[in-house]
Amino acid sequence: MDPLIEVAAVEKLFPVGRSLGQLLRGDRPVVRAVDNVDFRLNRGESVGLVGESGSGKTTIGRLLLKLAEPSSGAMLFDGERLAAMQGARLLRFRQRAQLVFQNPFDAVNPRFTIRQALAEPLINTRVPHAQHEARIVDSLRLVRLGDPARLLDKRSSELSGGQLQRVVLARALVVRPDFLVADEPVSMLDVSARAGVLNLMRDLRDTLGLTALYISHDLTLVRYVCERTLVMYLGKIVEDGPTQMVISQPAHPYTQALIQAVPRPQPDQSRADLPIRGGPGNAVSPPSGCRLRDRCPHAFDRCRTEVPPLVEIAPGHRAACHLHKR
Repeated sequence: MDPLIEVAAVEKLFPVGRSLGQLLRGDRPVVRAVDNVDFRLNRGESVGLVGESGSGKTTIGRLLLKLAEPSSGAMLFDGERLAAMQGARLLRFRQRAQLVFQNPFDAVNPRFTIRQALAEPLINTRVPHAQHEARIVDSLRLVRLGDPARLLDKRSSELSGGQLQRVVLARALVVRPDFLVADEPVSMLDVSARAGVLNLMRDLRDTLGLTALYISHDLTLVRYVCERTLVMYLGKIVEDGPTQMVISQPAHPYTQALIQAVPRPQPDQSRADLPIRGGPGNAVSPPSGCRLRDRCPHAFDRCRTEVPPLVEIAPGHRAACHLHKR
């Protein structure tokens, strides 16, 4: 395996509370958004990152794009530490790593034409102006928006949600990146538009060989476009494995609950109760030991005192649960 991205013991803490007493004592509480996380993304690999709201998924994406700095730990991009990138090296990284936004209606400046919207990242990454038009046209063709000449002078208000999300994707591709982070890329679209964009993303994965991280709570999206899936709960990776294996043979009780909670097309069809109870834990003062122990029906004494490590339970499939090493 040839990793493009390596994440080692990364933490991201966000201070909360602003009372004078806390500031004077230096005991301001923190949200542990990302807590001692390790994983790799291999070149050309499409990986899903799933979990409930507040699990730390988006924070991981921001850290990987250097839109936020970790509190501790190390992140490498193509063998180079992200923390050390400055100047020309940082500009080159900005070309190679791009974000696909969740809400296409907020992602494109309504005052810009489509040509201007796609030219902006080229200007920011200092691509010679003589290359702009060809790059823009090529990107619009990649995302299958028909004749680019008919779109270039339109504004976002003249496009549908599905068309606009394709423009957002074209804007990410126009600088010819190696790595994409797609944060809930189809959650704002209706069902028919979602299907078209998902088909497009899967085809682009195969034709361009991009390394991609898809952040989502939607297991349908992950199953369709991702070869591998990471499951996150309260700042920690609790399962990591081939997507089909994670979905068909989930090893962690939290993953089992996520799959059980997926809506079914037959609303009157009976279904088993979720294998966990209650709501997400407190990220400011998470439970000791296993983060899920207060919600898990299988919890025993060890779960209260020892943080379960990610252990391999099958080739390429890891889970952080004491049930697998009891």
